[in-house]
Amino acid sequence: MRSVKLDDVDRAILALLQQDSRTIAEDIGTRVGLSAAAVQRRIKRLRENGTISREVAVLDPRALGQDMTFVLLVELERERAHLLDSLRQQFLAEEHVQQCYCVTGQFDFVLVVSARDMAEFDAVTRRILFDNPTVRRFTTNVVMDRVKVGLTVPISSGRTGSG
Repeated sequence: MRSVKLDDVDRAILALLQQDSRTIAEDIGTRVGLSAAAVQRRIKRLRENGTISREVAVLDPRALGQDMTFVLLVELERERAHLLDSLRQQFLAEEHVQQCYCVTGQFDFVLVVSARDMAEFDAVTRRILFDNPTVRRFTTNVVMDRVKVGLTVPISSGRTGSG
């Protein structure tokens, strides 16, 4: 993503949308001092320039029977570009992988995985890790409590985004 210039009004709009993307333009306009039409134009621009990349519903996994969350640390046998790309694609395609980070240090990937129970988690790990010759080893951490879960990005004034 290219560098995007944001003013204080853009940042205020983004902060409101991060809290509730269903907030209507009229309400946003009242809070930031613009007309609804001006807010809509700004939101359209923020979508088009990639600042707003997606707008999704955030679901409670437990409400859908996904009662368990796991954090996995994955170490690879070799770090070759085509192997990394293949593994990334596999993680992207796996619906139980909620988040995936390629990291530095002893491990190569950190995964956040949700599952109904240990049996389902076992099936997922067999499918994406045990049967994968690229994976040297992985460690599993069972999440005991969801203290904070979010995707909001800090929005500080006076700075521009970059990417």
